[in-house]
Amino acid sequence: MTAPGVLPAQVGPGRKFFMNHPVTADSHTLAAYRARGGYQALAKVLGSGMSPADVTKEVSASGLLGHGGAAFPAGRKWGVVKLNDGEPHYVCMNADEGEPGTFKDRWLLEQVPHMCLEGLILGSYALMGRHAFIYIRGEFDLAWRRMRDAIEEAYAAGLLGERILGSDFSLDVVLYRGAGSYVCGEASAMLASLEGKKGWPRNRPPRLTVKGLYQKPTVVNNVETLANIPVIVGEGAEAFRKVGTAKSPGTQMISISGHIARPGVYEVEYGYSWETFLYEDCGGMQGGRALKCVIPGGVSTKVLDPEQLKGRTLDHASALAAGSQLGSGGMIAIAEGTCMVRLARVIQRFYHHESCGQCTPCREGMGWMERILDRIVRGEGRPEDIDRLYHISAANDGTTICSLGDSAGYACSAILDHYRHEFEHYITHGRSMMDGALTVEDPFAESLARWRAAHPGALAPSLAAAAAAGHA
Repeated sequence: MTAPGVLPAQVGPGRKFFMNHPVTADSHTLAAYRARGGYQALAKVLGSGMSPADVTKEVSASGLLGHGGAAFPAGRKWGVVKLNDGEPHYVCMNADEGEPGTFKDRWLLEQVPHMCLEGLILGSYALMGRHAFIYIRGEFDLAWRRMRDAIEEAYAAGLLGERILGSDFSLDVVLYRGAGSYVCGEASAMLASLEGKKGWPRNRPPRLTVKGLYQKPTVVNNVETLANIPVIVGEGAEAFRKVGTAKSPGTQMISISGHIARPGVYEVEYGYSWETFLYEDCGGMQGGRALKCVIPGGVSTKVLDPEQLKGRTLDHASALAAGSQLGSGGMIAIAEGTCMVRLARVIQRFYHHESCGQCTPCREGMGWMERILDRIVRGEGRPEDIDRLYHISAANDGTTICSLGDSAGYACSAILDHYRHEFEHYITHGRSMMDGALTVEDPFAESLARWRAAHPGALAPSLAAAAAAGHA
């Protein structure tokens, strides 16, 4: 969290769209946002006679990519919706940020809720929507309260409701609180939840832009994606494209956690040096440890080791060339000395818990993979377990309605690709090469020290064996 009255982290040279003002006790309010030029883009659109199609063309020309993980061009998604088709159109802000390691949308919702709301209003205008929805993660209490207050302020100021700013455009916004399901972050599952149904993903086609919420054309955009719209409309697509790279215009909000010395939320211009960001701006690893690997965009993305990061920049093309993706901007830095077997088990436990159970490969595969990893960590691994994990991962690739099964397989297989020797050692010796460490300051270090003192010259046991012996 940023201290009141202090500028948020400013990383490297370049433009900042969101982290460009002091965060104070009231910097999130309508008055403060308007003092920074807020809602001028909306006034420009409604006062200048820009048509909905003109707004979509501006967003398309900006090259804005989606910030929810897939990096799909926002303008292209909007452009497929047929205007004046006689159907109601809906826009939904996806604020169900549940990807482990990702918390940048929470910062936007808490600190610049009106910027997010203005983007939603502009998007609704472009798509000729009369009703819009914000689906927010149930655990986000402060973010929910800030957005609730922002909506109330907007209604009171004539920025929502009937005839906004005296124009012919009217819009009502519904703030809907989810119940903690990771799968509801997937667009079709989110819409099912909004309809009051079980939050299960659904097959496409038809696309959501054809038959979405209530079987009507619907666009679902990430919080950060929509928060960029006031900048694009207000300053123009050409100005927006001058920030970032040719293929990845703009900035990226990155939430970094793990063993990094200075964790938090940073705004980085696309094209910025990855190594500079990690080692200088974020201070390197805690305790002066060496970097072992990075999960670049939430646990659904493949790990990258330091060699793969050399010379890379923070943009989608560079991350793809390195063998992974920027994903949702949730970066996790992992220090040398971390047990990758236990880390894989933690990640797989999450996926098993969050699988909705609709698709057989995911429903059965997630539990199967977790049981295998549990057995390895207990010191009861079998030589065939590694190949079986690969096999189950491959069986989930492209065989489920949503990408949860695929993502779990990618995460596990990428860790195996890089650190197979750790799995082989755990299976062969029944214990971790890294003494099972997951933190820089290992919580089991004291227990292991006591065991070693009681058994001089002996090899340390697995954590389970140490616990059973009464030394943990």
